[in-house]
Amino acid sequence: MTTTAADRQGPVGELLTAVRSGRLARIPELLAALDAAQRRACLPALKELRKELRQDWSRERAEISARLLVAGVGCHAGPAGAATWLAGSDFSSRNWARNSVLHQVVEAQPVEWQVEVVTRLAARPVRSWGSSMYPVMEAVVRRTGCEVPRGEAFVRGWMDRTNDLGGARPTLAEKLREDAFTPVLVPELFELADIGWPLTFRLSPRPGDVWTEAIGELVAAGVVDRTEVLDCCLARLLRGGKPADQRAFLEVLRALDPTPEEYAARVRDVVALLDGPSVLAGHAQAVLAGLDEAGLIEPEVLTEASAVVLFRSEKKLVRAQLAWLERAARRAPERSGPVVLAAAEAFGHPDAALQERALNVVARHLKAAGEAVVAELRVAAETLNPVHHQRAGELFGAPVGGDEDDPDTGWNELLPPAPEPRPLGAPIGSAAELAEELSALLASREPGVAAFERVLYGLVRLTHLDRKALAEAVEPVRRVHPWRGTGSWGDCTPRDILYVVAAVAGETPPWKLWDYLAKGRSPLRGAGTTVHGAVLAVRLEEAAWQVLQARLPYLLATPTDATGALDAAVLVERIAGYEAADVTPGKADLSQALLRVGPATDETVLKAADALTSPAGRRLAHWLHTGGLPGQPSERVLFAPGRGLRRANVYGDRWWEEIERIAVAQPGIGAGPKGPDGERLTAELRALLDGTEPSVARARKVYDWSRRAVDHWFAMLPWHREELAARWLDPFAECADRDERGAARYLPLLAEAGGPAGLALHLALAYGLGARHTEDRTAAVDALLVLAARGDLDGALLGRELGALVACGTVMAGRLGAALTMAAETGARGTVWSVLGPALPGLLGADLSMRGLGDLIALATDCARRTGARGPVAEVTAVAERGGSGRVVKEARALRDVLAV
Repeated sequence: MTTTAADRQGPVGELLTAVRSGRLARIPELLAALDAAQRRACLPALKELRKELRQDWSRERAEISARLLVAGVGCHAGPAGAATWLAGSDFSSRNWARNSVLHQVVEAQPVEWQVEVVTRLAARPVRSWGSSMYPVMEAVVRRTGCEVPRGEAFVRGWMDRTNDLGGARPTLAEKLREDAFTPVLVPELFELADIGWPLTFRLSPRPGDVWTEAIGELVAAGVVDRTEVLDCCLARLLRGGKPADQRAFLEVLRALDPTPEEYAARVRDVVALLDGPSVLAGHAQAVLAGLDEAGLIEPEVLTEASAVVLFRSEKKLVRAQLAWLERAARRAPERSGPVVLAAAEAFGHPDAALQERALNVVARHLKAAGEAVVAELRVAAETLNPVHHQRAGELFGAPVGGDEDDPDTGWNELLPPAPEPRPLGAPIGSAAELAEELSALLASREPGVAAFERVLYGLVRLTHLDRKALAEAVEPVRRVHPWRGTGSWGDCTPRDILYVVAAVAGETPPWKLWDYLAKGRSPLRGAGTTVHGAVLAVRLEEAAWQVLQARLPYLLATPTDATGALDAAVLVERIAGYEAADVTPGKADLSQALLRVGPATDETVLKAADALTSPAGRRLAHWLHTGGLPGQPSERVLFAPGRGLRRANVYGDRWWEEIERIAVAQPGIGAGPKGPDGERLTAELRALLDGTEPSVARARKVYDWSRRAVDHWFAMLPWHREELAARWLDPFAECADRDERGAARYLPLLAEAGGPAGLALHLALAYGLGARHTEDRTAAVDALLVLAARGDLDGALLGRELGALVACGTVMAGRLGAALTMAAETGARGTVWSVLGPALPGLLGADLSMRGLGDLIALATDCARRTGARGPVAEVTAVAERGGSGRVVKEARALRDVLAV
């Protein structure tokens, strides 16, 4: 860094020189020698130095920053400027606020200046936990005795500083009891967001050494006002927030241990908590039940609470609410009328077992309730599952339910319409339009197949028409999104279309491109490149070469549908255009086009293909006549993994000695088929199929495909979903047995793709239906319904796989039940029964105490009843004939009776 001649003149120059290369301890002395005007004169140079430091990451930067921070504070006569200077993010890399020199400079300023700076610092938004300037603020407040700031930065800084550890120390509660800030700042904690972890982090095992307990001790000791803290805590819980925050403040509430009288005085707040997260609603429910039994609240509160809780999905809460209703009616029979009407709210609950429990409550107290409630109960009973209609009719003296109870009326299966083709639309017509679509593609986190393919096609086509105009149009986009390379460890992604854009702009010399392509030194393929990434890379590299040298009129492989499929007639027309222009297609472009082209059943298209004369045309004609890439059946294989590769069943103590895999078994597929010219697919496209290895070896190579997928990977083989499902079986399985997230979102893509739907696809769907995360199960249900709508679903195959997966613990019955219930509620109960019926032998051959199994059997009963399914199932009958009154046995009896009608 250089020092100007002006910098070296007089006291001002001495200060600037000291900041650049002097000692921090000299800064206060030099500042004291300056008057107000001289200090102001220093500020432009200090600000300029600050800009320089932002670009300089040398070793001496930190030391200069410390001197710059101190000098800048001393030169700002206005508190606003000083606060802004201190709060700068470039001074937060180290905790300079503890430096005694900085404190010395701040203390030398007028008291009014100090207080105003602290007020402004405390009110500034907090970028991250704690405040780097809190020690300065704290020193000023304690020294001057000014009012304690209540701003977020000050409160977080105080909390962070109080947590400091080191040597033998008092507990957090003991420290807070001695701190004068505590009565003012504890209530302010309830206003902070993202505070759950700090509140519940235990500093030591000693009681009171965690914030939640410490606050309770402070209230008990009278250090902070009990009424204020209790009201603040309830208000914060009612306001809502992140789950971690809600759990933390619930711990605070429990530590406060309100008396029944305190809760009764705030009963409206407690009732409102029933709408909160499950753990919070459970606490409020228990409190209200206790108040009701003690006679501290009005009886109407029970009805109001029931109206909220009985519609919740958490079964534990619903069961507890029905138990509260039961106790209330037994304790005071005169309340039976309101109790049975409140219990009837649960008749519409999606869980049939909870409906039965509510019906039992009503039955036990119906006589005490009297005839006045029967009419309302009959109306409510219409929402019951049909399995309960007969009993409800007997209780209420009139038939319940209509034609839906009669299977002879027929079941109208409701399925979504089969997916329609999604054309890419007309090609991009102008350079300006392409620049807009390119900008949108780069701004998107996950650009779709259609967006990427349209832009790539447009780059090649518009370069052929007017490269100069195109380069000018995309230049503003290039300034925002410059090409910086993929990186040695990065995989090629759709965003790397910028490489082609750079070629259009002339940024990459043609000889360099040729060097990459000729010698394999790819700018788009690093050490982390996957098989799919290599395919995308070779297409982009070839396109970049074409826009500079070949100047092709268009690309062949651009799909005609968003799934990646390419219409045979369109490809024939494109190659005919190449022949008319005497143009040779790129190898990668042609190979991808062949893997995307659909079957040609129209004789007109086949005749047009036969009329082609170029090598590419003859190859396409041969491909279409022979059916292209053959369908690839899948098979189940077993192999014992090597040491360290065993796969744990995370829901039990078993280790699998052998792992089932699905592998596509079509030997030699990657090497052909050959056209009459003897050409083959390019190496990158052959690697997608990799059919020269045995099935087991191919199954082991699933890890080559284990990176996070993008839609484009599936669009590379749009007619071979069984191959894709087989290769992606591990990520799909991990959604179920390792609680991973995200892979199942691609199941709808496979359902909409072409080709056989065999064992691999159905097993992948089975894993998705048992996925841990709701969004993954929802995607699997979408795929299930699409397959059913297209007539591609093999319900028996899927059911057998699900039965086996539930029996071995890979898929949890509760998760599967939630997914299939979701499908049934769309009106696809026939589809659900086609899966559950074949799954029953496996499900009932497993551990009958398995959580969620009763719900699955109840769903099967509902679907069988509504769709008119008949015929005994041996396993159902065997379980139904067992003794006892367990949930699964009871549901099996109901299912047996339905199937036997």
